Amino acid sequence: MPKRRAWEEEEDEAAAPPPEPCWLCGRDLGELIEWHHPVPKSKGGKARVAVHPICHRTIHAHFTNAELGRIGEDVQALRDHPEIAKFLTWVAGKPADFNAPTKKKER
Repeated sequence: MPKRRAWEEEEDEAAAPPPEPCWLCGRDLGELIEWHHPVPKSKGGKARVAVHPICHRTIHAHFTNAELGRIGEDVQALRDHPEIAKFLTWVAGKPADFNAPTKKKER
C-alpha cells in the first residue's frame, strides 16, 4: 500500500460523506454494515436499507418473512413492537460496531 501524505488524508476526511444512520436504531453505522430488505425478496421486495449486524439479527429473530412482508417498509411498526422497543432502548448507548448474541423469539 503506498504511503499517504498528511494533506491527502485530510482531503479524504473532508470529502467523506457524513455517517449514515442505521435504518432500525438510528445510531451511526460503523465499519460493519449489513443490508436488509424491509420487504423480503421472497415477497417481492427490492429496496435495501443499511443496518448494524446486531439490528439485522434482531429483526429476523422476531419476525418471519411473511410478517416482514405485511409490515413492509414501515420502520416505525417494527420499532413499536415491544421486544424491538426493548432492544432499541438497550442498544442506544452502545458503540457503532457493538456485537452481542441475539436470542431468537420462541414461537
